[in-house]
Amino acid sequence: MTKPPHKRGFAARPTDPDGWIKAAEQPSSGAGFTARLTIDVTPDLRGRIKIAAFQRGVTVADMLRDLLAREFPQTSGDPS
Repeated sequence: MTKPPHKRGFAARPTDPDGWIKAAEQPSSGAGFTARLTIDVTPDLRGRIKIAAFQRGVTVADMLRDLLAREFPQTSGDPS
């Protein structure tokens, strides 16, 4: 009897810290490559963020991306 082919998990992750870093630096085949960033906030702050996004008519993710881009602008020496 033959074994079924080994399937990689949907969210397969590198097993070592260097692998995490190198995996993020690899070029993406898609034009919209993004990297996930997770932070812990209080429930009160989370609520205020969600209300602000709703009032502005944008998603929380889009609003926070814009905020981070303004706070940390790309400089001429930074890679794209």
